[in-house]
Amino acid sequence: MTPNFTLEELTTTDHREFKNEPNPSEIANLQRLAELLEQVKVAIGGKPVMVNSAFRSKQVNDAVGSKDTSQHRLGCAADIRVPGMAPDAVVKAVIAAKLPFDQLIREFDRWTHISVPNTESAAPRGQVLIIDSKGTRPY
Repeated sequence: MTPNFTLEELTTTDHREFKNEPNPSEIANLQRLAELLEQVKVAIGGKPVMVNSAFRSKQVNDAVGSKDTSQHRLGCAADIRVPGMAPDAVVKAVIAAKLPFDQLIREFDRWTHISVPNTESAAPRGQVLIIDSKGTRPY
């Protein structure tokens, strides 16, 4: 898809008993997501960006307990971590770089969720949130 992000990486799941194969529209979304992840890699100084989860089929999404409205279902979101960087530092670097993200979420101080808009024609919302044991709130 891009120099540093493959379709396989963006569709890998621990729930191997379920198919996790995106359709052509979802692959197009994953392409846009991979391009955003390349920009994240630049914003954090070229450090490795590890994808915990990106595209999720309905079965995989249900298995992880996520909502059907999750952007992961469309191939528009990735949960990432950067070895040697706290999720908060990743969030700050993405904000400072003024990247065109739809959502940026520091989740449980364990990973960073980043997404592109659900359609190519939609403008990125630039929404930044924190999700942790206290709930969901603005960053």
